[in-house]
Amino acid sequence: MAGRRSAAEARDTRAKILRRAADVASADGLEGLTIGRLASELDMSKAGVIGQFGSKEELQLATLALAAEIFRGRVWEPVEHLPAGLPRLLAVCESWTRYAKKPPFPGGCFIAAASFEFDGRSGRVHDELAKVVKRWRKTLAAEVETAVRAGELGADTDPDQVAFSLEALAAGANPARQLHGDTSAASWSLRAMHAVLGVPAPKAA
Repeated sequence: MAGRRSAAEARDTRAKILRRAADVASADGLEGLTIGRLASELDMSKAGVIGQFGSKEELQLATLALAAEIFRGRVWEPVEHLPAGLPRLLAVCESWTRYAKKPPFPGGCFIAAASFEFDGRSGRVHDELAKVVKRWRKTLAAEVETAVRAGELGADTDPDQVAFSLEALAAGANPARQLHGDTSAASWSLRAMHAVLGVPAPKAA
């Protein structure tokens, strides 16, 4: 029993560290993560923090993985049961902009912030972030391809172009809200997404 309890406590400690790390990194960047700061804010020793990961880079990678998991849980999982193609694509746009309007992190959309931070860097964090974004783009493009085959979108629709445009609109909502205080940024993004897809804007927007 002691072994099970110890393993559970270790998992809880790791989860607590990662959640705080994600909050910090969303505002101050993944490079802004420091073992000392996390240890102080969580009332832990530096050894207790770094011991969960082994290095700052491993902490950054684990934090990114958590943020990607939360994004998937908030944006994709609520709509994945819907019919593939345009119905699910429109639902993704809605859940995505809802996520942008009320992000789970104080710094807004974690993936968008990290993309701006690491787009000009090299290394494992850059590469893993690129994989996360590429995987999401492929998911979007697949939905567009399904919609084209079903006749829901025009035969000349470029799935990669649409995926790029939707991502750009979603990412643009983050600085609009965080930097400029545009409270309507998410609604504007949703309208623009519908325009990209060539469908009427939702009444709620």
